[in-house]
Amino acid sequence: MIKTSPHPLDHLVLPTQSLEIARQRLSSLGFVVAPIGVHPFGTENACVFFADGTYLEPLAVGDEQTAAQAIGEGNVFVARDRLYRNKLGDEGFSAVVFGTADADADHARYVEAGLSAGDMLSFSRAFTDAAGKSDTASFKLAFVADRKATDALLFACQRINAPNIGRTALQAHANGATGIVEIVAVSGRPSSQSGLLSTAAGQDANDDEKIRLPNATLTVLSPDAFASRCGVSAGGPSDLRFTAIIFAVRSIAAVTHLLAANAVEHNMSGEEIVVPPAPGQGAAFIFREIP
Repeated sequence: MIKTSPHPLDHLVLPTQSLEIARQRLSSLGFVVAPIGVHPFGTENACVFFADGTYLEPLAVGDEQTAAQAIGEGNVFVARDRLYRNKLGDEGFSAVVFGTADADADHARYVEAGLSAGDMLSFSRAFTDAAGKSDTASFKLAFVADRKATDALLFACQRINAPNIGRTALQAHANGATGIVEIVAVSGRPSSQSGLLSTAAGQDANDDEKIRLPNATLTVLSPDAFASRCGVSAGGPSDLRFTAIIFAVRSIAAVTHLLAANAVEHNMSGEEIVVPPAPGQGAAFIFREIP
């Protein structure tokens, strides 16, 4: 067994049909959205960065021909995005990504566990900050998935070259969000997913429905438990599907005021604010006050 240390949450992938619609939706929720970033394999993103180092990656297909060519060449990232869209539509929450210092070692672990989703991927893209300054970001990815859980992809992301760009302005969200504290998935068999999720996160498997990462928690609930907690439907049956993101905010009252001012549908679940999924927002967004 190849040993590793527990991996932190790095980012979340949210497929969308249109980055412009995603930008409008996320802005109405009080998030600052970065300029568009273009991948060399046909997809593009417009990310939301947080002070805790995590981020959201709304993802669209910008060049269908290049994306199709990438799939034919074995690009797992694009192929799994296509698989997700074909089955569940162009709006959703397709992948949870963990930070790693050694993607090659992670790939070897995934292969050994029989959970590798395919070949590794290395690439670079331009990164532009809010002021228009650009630099190059480079990544190496290792993919992990279960043959039955086709609605969910997990991968380890090694940041080979971090762009020399200030992100302070991109992290100053009007809703006061400072980071991602929890990810919620649904499964018809929650306890059966612990092996996959633990392996992806670099942890020993256990039967708990919570995977405790260094900087967040990954929770797997039954559809009924999810609907009870969040007040929204879990959707159709699935072995594993990501459904909700919980953000840390400074003030629930301030978020409530912002959402009301922007006419965004929301409800309270205990002391948390729940915003149901909508075009450009492929998961339930939950705001939790953490002073």
